[in-house]
Amino acid sequence: MPGTPLQDRVALITGASSGIGEAAAIQLAAGGASVVIAARRANRLEALRRRIEADGGTALAVPTDVTSRASVDTLARQTLERFDRIDMLINNAGVMPLSPIATRDVEAWDRMLDVNVRGLLYCIAAVLPGMLERRDGHIVNVGSLAGRRPFPGGTVYSATKFAVRAISAGLRLELSPEDHIRVTDIEPGVVATELTGHIPDESIRDQFHATWSERTPLAPDDVARAILFAVSQPWHVNVNEILIRPTEQGT
Repeated sequence: MPGTPLQDRVALITGASSGIGEAAAIQLAAGGASVVIAARRANRLEALRRRIEADGGTALAVPTDVTSRASVDTLARQTLERFDRIDMLINNAGVMPLSPIATRDVEAWDRMLDVNVRGLLYCIAAVLPGMLERRDGHIVNVGSLAGRRPFPGGTVYSATKFAVRAISAGLRLELSPEDHIRVTDIEPGVVATELTGHIPDESIRDQFHATWSERTPLAPDDVARAILFAVSQPWHVNVNEILIRPTEQGT
C-alpha cells in the first residue's frame, strides 16, 4: 500500500466516546485510517470527530448502542454508505460494574453479558460479510487480563472477558487460515479509564482506588499503541494476543 500501512483503510471503533476507544480512534486516524467512531454519547462522539478532522484525519460519528442488533446493523450500513468497506473492527465497548456474587446484582450481570459479549458478537456479525467477500479484514477484540484470571468482585466481568478470549481464538481458527481475516485479542491490566468510576460496590471501588493511589496504571494511549501495532503489520502477520500490564501490577 502507498504511504502509511493504514492509508485507505477503514476502522470501525466501538466504545469510542472515551478511554481506550477514543485513544485508538485518534491514533488510527493519525496513522492514515478513516475512522468510524461509535458509542451511545453523541455529544462526545461529535467532539472527537471534530478533533480528528481538525488534525487532518477523516472520521464519521455514529451514535450506537451495541446491545441492539438493529443499532449495530445501522452502524455498519452507514459506514458502508460513506466508505464502501470496513477493513478493521475494534471491538472496544465494555462495562465493568463489579460486585460480589453474593449481592446477586443480576441486572449488572445482564448488562455485562449484553455489552461485553452479545454486543461484541453483534459487531462481528455486522462486519463479517464484507470481510469474507474480500477475504481481507482485521477484528480486534479488547479483552482484559481478567480474561485469564478471575478476581474477587469480578467473577461475572471475568467470565465475559474469558468469553472474549475464547471467541477471539475461535475466530482465528475459523477465519484466518482460509479467509485471511486476522484476529487480535488485546488484554490490558489496570487502565485509567471511566470504568472504575462506574463500579457500584463502594467497598470494591474504595479498595481499587486505595491500591492504585500511589501506582501508575496504564493510560488509554498505551493500549491504543498496542492496537495500532497489531493492525499496522503486513497482511501475512497475525498478532493474535497482546497482554499488557502496568509495570507496578503484580498479578
